Amino acid sequence: MGLFKKKYDKGLEKTRKSFFSKIKDILKFDKLNDDTLEEIEELLILSDMGIDTVEEVISKLRERCNGKDDPIEVLKEILKEILVISYEDKEKNNKPYVLSIVGVNGTGKTTTIGKLSNKEVKEGKSVVLAACDTFRAAAVDQLKIWSDRTGASIISQGQDADPAAVAFDAVSHAKSKNKDVVIIDTAGRLHTKSNLMEELKKINRVIKKGIPEAPHDTWLVLDSTTGQNGLIQAKKFKETVDLTGIILTKLDGTAKGGIAFAIVKELEIPVRYIGLGEGVDDLKEFNAEDFVNALISDDNNL
Repeated sequence: MGLFKKKYDKGLEKTRKSFFSKIKDILKFDKLNDDTLEEIEELLILSDMGIDTVEEVISKLRERCNGKDDPIEVLKEILKEILVISYEDKEKNNKPYVLSIVGVNGTGKTTTIGKLSNKEVKEGKSVVLAACDTFRAAAVDQLKIWSDRTGASIISQGQDADPAAVAFDAVSHAKSKNKDVVIIDTAGRLHTKSNLMEELKKINRVIKKGIPEAPHDTWLVLDSTTGQNGLIQAKKFKETVDLTGIILTKLDGTAKGGIAFAIVKELEIPVRYIGLGEGVDDLKEFNAEDFVNALISDDNNL
């Protein structure tokens, strides 16, 4: 767990040093009054936490800090409460478990799929990758590299093939070969392009012909560095498909880590994984307590 904690601490360093360390200093050395609450409010907004979420945090801080409890610990509890959303672990009860990964271009979607595949194979599961990003030849090639690297199978039909047909083939293959997991790599698409968003619906309709409950999960990959724009993307995708989770990438490269709170609060969708670096093992299962502790940790002890 020590190494895991270090990954969180290092990955969230920019957000911590830019905003949350300052908030911690305020709570440690200053009285909690209207002026200090206003300072904290401004810092939380700058971290991209979102106005509504920040107002809730400030309101609860004012309500719960009665002079008896440590205000830093009170803040931690408030932040953890926002991030904790219960969800069903559908992978346990479905074989093959079908996971669809969606997102706009440039979020690190295919790389994230490779890292997820690596994790599943390491856990002893048989994985099928569905190369449904048929708009870019490079996307299929990239997924093949991940397939070779992780030991997962891959189903592809090359560039310009029908993505729904590829998805159906992958699901059918997984059923016939008794595979554990199917991960579908959909094409990156702008959330504003209605025809491409409709294609996601088509993929899901076709998959259901093979497995009526599939996809069991649909996770959206978001680039943390886009801040509030990522929240807009998420809202659009949620309108199109049944999003069940968020993967936040590039958290190590931004000071806007507060976006995690805005997404969970406004969309009521759990963050499932976070990207904390470039390495194959730098995709970490999201843990609210570790996330908050890393934001409000003591840099002198790192």
